[in-house]
Amino acid sequence: MISPHARRRLRVGWLDVLIIAAVVAVAAYFVYRVDSVLHYTWNWTRVAQYLWRWDEERQRWVANLFIDGLLTTIRLSVWGILLATVIGTFMGLCRISRRLLPRLVSRSYVELIRNIPPLVFMFIFYFFISGQIMPLLGLDAWVRQANPDSLAVVEVLFGKPRLLSNFVSGLICLAMFEGAYVTEIVRAGIQSIPRGQWEAAQSVGLSRLQVMWDIILPQAFQRVIPPLAGQLITLIKTSSIVSLISVQELTFLASEVSNTTGRSFESWIIAAGMYFAICLALALAFARLEQRLAQPQR
Repeated sequence: MISPHARRRLRVGWLDVLIIAAVVAVAAYFVYRVDSVLHYTWNWTRVAQYLWRWDEERQRWVANLFIDGLLTTIRLSVWGILLATVIGTFMGLCRISRRLLPRLVSRSYVELIRNIPPLVFMFIFYFFISGQIMPLLGLDAWVRQANPDSLAVVEVLFGKPRLLSNFVSGLICLAMFEGAYVTEIVRAGIQSIPRGQWEAAQSVGLSRLQVMWDIILPQAFQRVIPPLAGQLITLIKTSSIVSLISVQELTFLASEVSNTTGRSFESWIIAAGMYFAICLALALAFARLEQRLAQPQR
């Protein structure tokens, strides 16, 4: 039998109604001002065709620019989240190291990125990475020699193979930028664990590495989930900045559709709705994870 406390009821109060009415009123006023002041003629059909298109050769519907951009943004976000978490965790551990050199390197990394505007950082590192690191990796040469099966896998994971170097360059820049903020979240989470737990664990013969891995990190992980979730959602929105370095993600292709069709409002509203859907889905997933971690283990 389900207890009454386990059942969640949707309760709508007067404040909820007031907020919903205010949102609807603002949206209606926005549409009115666009129509009456800018004399803008809405044409959703003109833009909607850039979601899906009919391929005569394959005789089926295929993704068009908006969907291609959305998929690239999702790929950037997933790989960026993973890479930024790895960088942030490693640098966060360096921040609390007893050795001076790791602390100095990690502190310099964090302060460098936090005190440089994102756009400036992206341009500086993009041109360095694309000009110096990408030729060393040899991705373009590998793509030219790869077999069709390998290229198919690359397309699923990273997008169009011919743009692989561009994608990887933008990904590294994005992960390095967000990794600095993840570093501080990880550091704060670890340092929030009472010092007495370190001393108690070491008094029974555990090494510093064992204490960190078995006792401190599991507790710190639970504590950093909420701020880490917020930062990773921010990463999705920040990913739009890589459009300025010619990575063909959602913002870049939405701009192309807007310029091609002349339908600015429709194009950007669709792009905004897609970003909202991704961020909301991730926020709900992290909320569910946080609830699971908060449940007592049996």
